[in-house]
Amino acid sequence: MLETTTDTRAHHKTTTARTLDLDKLAALSFDELESMYRAAPEPSGLRAVDGRPKGRMLAVQSISRGVAGGWIRAFAGSRSFVWDGKTFTSHDDRHGEGINRVQLPGVLGRQQLFPFATRIEASAIDGRQAIVLDYDLDANPGYIRKIHDEIREVESGLYLGPAMWKAASGKVTVLWFALDTRTQSTWS
Repeated sequence: MLETTTDTRAHHKTTTARTLDLDKLAALSFDELESMYRAAPEPSGLRAVDGRPKGRMLAVQSISRGVAGGWIRAFAGSRSFVWDGKTFTSHDDRHGEGINRVQLPGVLGRQQLFPFATRIEASAIDGRQAIVLDYDLDANPGYIRKIHDEIREVESGLYLGPAMWKAASGKVTVLWFALDTRTQSTWS
C-alpha cells in the first residue's frame, strides 16, 4: 500500500475554502474551536487583517453548551450585541495597531474603545506563531490591560482566536471570537 503524507496546514487551507462563516463557527463547542485554532496555519503577515472585519463572540468557557450557551451564542450574533469587531492598521508585515468597535446604549452610540498593538509572536495556546493583540497600553484601564487576544486564519479571510485573561498563574482562555475580513463593518 502506498502511503502519502499531506501537510495538514496546506490541506486545511484548500479543504475549508469558503465553507465557514461566523454562524458556523458559533455552532462549535469551546473544545472544537480550540482544536480548529491549533490546526490553523501560522500567519505570514499582518496586512491581511487590515480594515474593519466584522467580529463575533463564539463561545464562553464553561457555558458553551446548553440553554445558557445557546442564549449567549444567539445574543452574540444579534444586532443588539455591543461588540461589532476590531479595526486593524498594519505598519509592516509584523507590527501594527487596532481598536475595538463597540455600540453603547443611548446617546453614547458607536465608540472605538480599547486600543491594542499587533505583532506576530508565539501563541500562548501552543507556542506556534499567531497574530497577538496586546492591550497592555497606557490608554487602556488596568482591567483591559490584563486581556490577551490572538488570532489565526482558519479559512481565507476568516480569523479565529482566544480572548485570554492574564492571571497570576498564566493566561487563561475565557472565550473564543472570530473576525471575518470578507465582511467589513459599515462603521467609519
